Order: sequence, then C-alpha cells, then structure tokens
Amino acid sequence: MKPEYSAMLHLFGVMLLLVLLVQASESMFSNENGEKSAVFLSPKFVLGAGSVCNKYYYNVDFPRGHIALKDFNAEIVDESGNSVPLYETYIHHWVILRYYAPKNIDTHEEKDSNKLHSGNMIMVRNGGICKNLGQYFGFGSETRRTATHVPDPYGIEVGNPADIPDGYEERWLINVHAIDLRGVEDQFGCAECKCNLYNVTNDEYGTPLRLGYTGGLKCCYDETQCRVREGFRKIERGVFLKYTVKWVDWAKTIVPVRIYVFDVTYTAQEGNDSETVCKIEYDVEACNRTTVGSDTMCIDNKKTSIVLPNGGYVIYGVAHQHSAGIGSALYGQDGRLICTSLPIYGNGNEAGNEAGNIVGMSTCYPQPGSVKISDGETLVLESNYSSITKHTGVMGYFYILVADQPPKPSHMPVYVREMLEYTWVLVLMGVAATLAVLVSFLRNDGKEGLYQQYLLGI
Repeated sequence: MKPEYSAMLHLFGVMLLLVLLVQASESMFSNENGEKSAVFLSPKFVLGAGSVCNKYYYNVDFPRGHIALKDFNAEIVDESGNSVPLYETYIHHWVILRYYAPKNIDTHEEKDSNKLHSGNMIMVRNGGICKNLGQYFGFGSETRRTATHVPDPYGIEVGNPADIPDGYEERWLINVHAIDLRGVEDQFGCAECKCNLYNVTNDEYGTPLRLGYTGGLKCCYDETQCRVREGFRKIERGVFLKYTVKWVDWAKTIVPVRIYVFDVTYTAQEGNDSETVCKIEYDVEACNRTTVGSDTMCIDNKKTSIVLPNGGYVIYGVAHQHSAGIGSALYGQDGRLICTSLPIYGNGNEAGNEAGNIVGMSTCYPQPGSVKISDGETLVLESNYSSITKHTGVMGYFYILVADQPPKPSHMPVYVREMLEYTWVLVLMGVAATLAVLVSFLRNDGKEGLYQQYLLGI
C-alpha cells in the first residue's frame, strides 16, 4: 500500500477511536464540570463588644439569568477575609430571599423588612408553609458545617423570564442577624437574647414586651447592646457575610424542586389563613429535677402537625436548632420516618468547631424516588431540646426539597449530557469530513477498486 493511503487510513482509524472514547467517557466527567461558582460579600457592618446587627440588604450580588441553584453557604469574615469564630461574632441567623422589583428602582440597604410587602416589590416565597418564613436558604451557627448541595439531576429554578412580570427584574435580599460576644458577661445568655442582659422592655417598634417574655428576637434587635464586663475595651471592627453560590444554566434535563420550610411553632387554625401563624421562636422551660430524678434526662419535646398541599419525592432534608438542641425529625402520616437531623457540637476554638455551639446539622439525601409525600398528607414535625435549664428564643425549623417526579434511571448530570451531545456532533462532523477527504483522494487517484474494498470491508 502506498504511504499516502496508509496515512489516510491511519487518520480514519484515529477518528473511529475518538468516537469510541466519547462513547465510553460518560463516567470520566466530574460533576464539577459545567457547575459555576461565585463568592460574594454583603455590605460591611460594624460591631463592637456586645452590639447587635440585624440588617436587611437589598439587591445584593447574585448570579443572574435562568439558572438552577445547586448550593449556597455563608459565614462571617473580617476585613482581611478571615473566618470569625462564634465566640466573637455569633450568627443568630442569616437568610436569603428572592423578590421582583421594578427595573427603574435602585434599592440598597433598607432596615424595614415590611418594605418587601409594599406595592413596588413582589416577594417570591418558597413553597410554604409559613408566610413569614419565605427564605430560599438560611442557617445560624451551624452554617459552616451543614451541607446544602442539591444533588443531580435536581435544581432550584430561578430567573425564568416567563415568571418575571413586565417591567420587573429578579433580585435577592439578605437578612443577617449577628451578635458580638467579645467581652460580654454571659455569652450564651446574649446568644439566647435574654432581655435582662439587653436591658430591653420594649420591642424595636416601641411596643412593651408581653408579660413573661424573657428572651428572644424582640430583645436583641438591630443596634441593641448586650451587657459587657466592666472595664472591657470595646473595639469596633468591620465584618461581612461571605456567601458562596453554585449553579448551572437551566436546561430541560434538570428536575426542578420546591423548597418547604416548616416551623414547629406552626398551629394551623381552621377557617383562618394557615400561612400566618408561625411564631418563629419559643422557650424551653427547665424541668423539675426533683420530680423526674437525677438519673433521668430532661428533654423538651415539641410537636406539630402540618398538611402539605402538594407532595412529591423528598431529595433533601435538614433542621435548624439553637444551642441545647438535640435533634429534630419529620414523620409521615403513617408514622414512617422521612428525615432525622441531628446537631454537631464543636469541641475546640477554631472557627467551625467552637466548643459548646452547634456548628453543623446532619442532613438527609434519600435515594432518588425512595421517599414520597402524598398530596394533602399530614406530616408530624418534632423538635427536641435539653431542658436541664431554661432556654429562650429557640427555633425548630425543618427544610425539605421536594421534586414532582423521580429522575429517569439513565439520568446523568445536565451539563455532562449537554457536553456529550455537543461532542458527538463535533466527532460526527469530523468523521464525515475525513470520509469526504478520503473518498476524494482515492477517486482522484483512480483507485476506485481500493475505495470500494475499504468501505465495504471486502
């Protein structure tokens, strides 16, 4: 065979090998391929010893376009970008909310959370159930060690142009509630917002506190001050909420999920708007050790029933609790366990492992299609706290992500499918071009017989 024929046949063989490699490459692509990530900072807020920040930052930096959210996590950092430990700046909570705003309105920092309910802005809430808990993501002290990744092929759909009213655009709001614990008399008392430590008798709107209210959000609102040890030097410093977002561009192969946020204080009342009754926080009363005995565990168990109008397949679950929490669980109507979420307590000094604090919550990632909630099913949520001593302003939330359908058995990550589709097109174009060159070459060389023998394999 002439050298030129051998070269052309070798080129054709290389193209066939490339086809085979692409066919076998599905397992070679990492799930990181095609997933975008960005890190943002909130506006700076300044804290001194014992001071409180509870601010609302509107129109914060966030990925734009029609996308699927895959992950969101956050932490407090200083002006040098260093993680700030909880015993210096305690994260009571942060939440991120989605809303639509007129394109011609530029809204920066606003303190009044009622702004979202004005005529100019449209809140885009999660799937429910509490009207006053509309966040898409949100945690507290557990933020650094709690998984939030949405597994493939699922995603939280945002930025769909078809859903945004004419003249509006999608924006995001962050509420961050942080307490500076440097030099305070009682760190856990300040973190629990005990009213006597803040010297507060009225809430932030000037309304006197109800009788018996001894601690909670109404006593540690923005710019209040927790009691500091005498002689402690109050040095102010600037800090930020650093948040990391991961996403992929929206595609038809993504299975959308709904976000549900449950609150153990939920008490639906027949005939009323059942989405207005979540109390957000509650107190845990100390048990009577003389009654239960010294060898008996003191546990406060709080439960509530929740009717889920639209069910589906659970693909993620996690609870939110404060210090002294010992776990939360969500059950189906028949008593089956849907998800248990347990706290992770720190045992050191470094950020993310602060002793005595909840630094993470365990999560549930059920096998796709294995955990289903029926439409209209009554769920039972329970939240457990240690009640050896009294605790004020504790929370018992539970987040779940629900999909209408399980993924197809052959479902692979969206971006891998798209990459493979495009690669196949390129490979087939290359094969066609190679064949065209080969045919033209052989014909022009007058070797019609060899051409037929090669293509027909005879």
